[in-house]
Amino acid sequence: MRDNWDDLRIFLAVARGGGLSGAGRVLRMDPATVGRRVARLEETLGQPLFVKGPQGYALSEAGARLLSHAESAEAALGLGTQAVRGAGTGMSGQIRIGAPDGLANFLLPQVCAQIGVENPDLEIQIVALPRIVNLSRREADLAIGVSAPTAGRLVVQKLTDYRLHLAASEDYLAQHPPIRSKADLSAHRIIGYIPDMIFDKELDYLSEIGIDRVGLASNSVSVQFHWLRLGAGIGMVHDFALPAAPGLRKILAEDISLSRSFYLVRHADDQRLGRLDTFAKALVHGVRRELTRLEGLS
Repeated sequence: MRDNWDDLRIFLAVARGGGLSGAGRVLRMDPATVGRRVARLEETLGQPLFVKGPQGYALSEAGARLLSHAESAEAALGLGTQAVRGAGTGMSGQIRIGAPDGLANFLLPQVCAQIGVENPDLEIQIVALPRIVNLSRREADLAIGVSAPTAGRLVVQKLTDYRLHLAASEDYLAQHPPIRSKADLSAHRIIGYIPDMIFDKELDYLSEIGIDRVGLASNSVSVQFHWLRLGAGIGMVHDFALPAAPGLRKILAEDISLSRSFYLVRHADDQRLGRLDTFAKALVHGVRRELTRLEGLS
């Protein structure tokens, strides 16, 4: 039984990591050992589980069929562990959450830190990515997105609404022509996303307000924020990020104000894991509370 679960665990790591090296890092095993274990499992089952290609290891038809059963076994093991440890001892183990880097930089750290204080045996990992986190490949246990996915075996919950405004540093505003209307923006350097790297239409803020030229662009919200803080130009900022840079000031706040939403996304099979359910509830409560506090300061 032990060997059976170990083989499935290695199979899941390769399926999620897309190759032997990625799986080896997660499992803390030599890639060659991972390869031998996969080959042994394939020999036992009499079916190839992966097809090796230019992009790494892709699931074969047999591997795709095995995946859901392996994930069910993983979920059952998690439930059993949680039941043995008991609900009164707090959360433990490792939980990884994927999120857009704006949320990951300016809101999640303090929320997850507080959850960690309340659950000292819990290991929390934040994966900040300027793209959609792939839960099917288990890049994370939970993900937060700026739009609600409509495909896949996922459970989606609206987390919260948030607001964004144009902003610039006091130094920048003091050294450049005044901004009294949208038309005045054409005389200023605009900071924003690299247009062809916007991974979700909800992030195409500048097009929505009629700006089509970006003087300083990055796929990272954090890079954009630091440009603004350093006085390099004008850009769109989350209201909850403004308290992190007291020198930033909103511009045309009454004329340009955008509203967006965050969504918490989980794999459908994980609904049976009490630990993830408890973490999700704490996360939702913490994010809503902290966002209200920060937007009140902005």
